[in-house]
Amino acid sequence: MKHYNYIFTGSGLSALMTVYQMILSEKFQDKTILLIDLDVKKSNDRTWCFWDDTALFDTIVSKKWQTALFKNEKFSKELQITPYQYKMIKGIDFYNFIFDVIAKHPNITFLNEKVISFQDFGNQCLVKTAQNEFTSDKIFNSIFNPEIVKNQTKYPLLQQHFIGWFIKSKEKAFNPACATFMDFSIAQKGNTRFMYVLPTSTTEALLEYTLFSKDVLTKEEYEDEIVNYIEKLGITDYEIVEKEQGNIPMTCYKFWKHDTKNSINIGSAGGWTKASTGFTFKNVTKKSKALVTFLQQYDDFKKFNKKDKFWFYDLLFIDVLFKNNALGSKVFSALFKKGNPILIFRFLDEETSFIEDIKVMWKCPKIPFLKALFRRLY
Repeated sequence: MKHYNYIFTGSGLSALMTVYQMILSEKFQDKTILLIDLDVKKSNDRTWCFWDDTALFDTIVSKKWQTALFKNEKFSKELQITPYQYKMIKGIDFYNFIFDVIAKHPNITFLNEKVISFQDFGNQCLVKTAQNEFTSDKIFNSIFNPEIVKNQTKYPLLQQHFIGWFIKSKEKAFNPACATFMDFSIAQKGNTRFMYVLPTSTTEALLEYTLFSKDVLTKEEYEDEIVNYIEKLGITDYEIVEKEQGNIPMTCYKFWKHDTKNSINIGSAGGWTKASTGFTFKNVTKKSKALVTFLQQYDDFKKFNKKDKFWFYDLLFIDVLFKNNALGSKVFSALFKKGNPILIFRFLDEETSFIEDIKVMWKCPKIPFLKALFRRLY
């Protein structure tokens, strides 16, 4: 039975980002690292977007936007987001970049197998795949088990679920300098529903029909709404170049309760997704850096995660939308209609002071949030 210092069960964004940060630190060159995943990461299975004012992964950013559009059925506002840029990274570009880096480090191995189970025995860990068994000093698990959240009621679970089409049209229907961040002008149907449009030229764009809600739809419901939206844009002749589909958990469930001294849940399995927005890339970048720094100083994973004020803010937001899912458009519209988008982005990046937090949250509808606060306190 082969032994590794570190085993990653799953090799999605959080695992690859953490391994990348370990490489950058140059502190783990003498450690053996094993990544195990049934998916070999050879397809463009997703798109990550994030706002940023640095050069974060600029070599693989496929498109940047200087402005972003927010819209509902009553108003439309072009958000000036400088010094931020809104950036897009294709999944396949990220995978290729990280695996190219990994290939230069013989202490890191990738295994294309399905993980069956893992366990921390105190003195060492055991990982079982369909074909093999391995031992390790530490385990980083990024395989999400939705039943853990569904089998409790204290922390509600919403889902950010979507289908996206990359299309190429004959008509020049898009402004490639401006991304549509949220368009709530579509029918809400008792939920939080919006269109998300990322134009790469005047004739090409990714259009995603997105919901923050408890239940997913049929494939036809998403695609019918995309077709309707394309027609509203005046596009009559287009081809679908590529499709993507996703479902991101939005919850403040305390995933870290399942961490042990030698095993830690990361990514969606560890609550690394920003609960109030479903944004993942930037959050995972920060968490992975913090985890690698922690690993150089401490030995007990149970000490890594800590609740903070932003966890509680997100908890109240999820409580509000879970109780009344139709409020999403009203909440986001209140934020962006008169709010400073730079301050809002900093707030969502968890980089604001308490006074700045109040400035942002004061613009939200107050009664639903006060009720949610009262329920949580009493």
